[in-house]
Amino acid sequence: MIADVLADAATRMDRAVEAAKDDFATVRTGRANPQLFQKILVDYYGTPTPLAQLASLNNIEARTIVVTPYDKSALKAIEEAIRNTPNLGANPTNDGNLVRVTMPELTEERRKEFVKIVRTKGEDAKVHVRGIRRKCKDDLDALKSDVGEDEIARGEKELDALTKAHVDLIDDALKRKEAELLEV
Repeated sequence: MIADVLADAATRMDRAVEAAKDDFATVRTGRANPQLFQKILVDYYGTPTPLAQLASLNNIEARTIVVTPYDKSALKAIEEAIRNTPNLGANPTNDGNLVRVTMPELTEERRKEFVKIVRTKGEDAKVHVRGIRRKCKDDLDALKSDVGEDEIARGEKELDALTKAHVDLIDDALKRKEAELLEV
């Protein structure tokens, strides 16, 4: 029973780490990357829809992304969603068939802003991992009547080690992303 709780915690923490890495990938570095646009939601017929489901994204130059919608009637909505996305700093242009997004050069000030954003995302991910730990500790405490206190204490130590390992993974990914952002 304790092993099941710990296995569930490990799976959920692994997903939290992957989600953090995906979030880090949406923060821009030197090149324009289609991944930057993955989390943009477009108001498509009144429904917030991820941009990747509405259009193909192609990187044609170092700082230019071409967004080709599958449905031409969504062009205006896509252009508006990209323009209104905070932290992107892009100015899309619509030629009637596709949207070209040219990313501005990154200044040192802008890079530092991105580092702050990434740190916030990293802290949010660590809080999520700790929340998973808290929930699993409650599950372990509920098992006290079925198993001995020594086993519960051993399970809590394993849970703490698991939590520390996942927080360290997030910290490592955060350090790599910060270094990538500050690299000129």
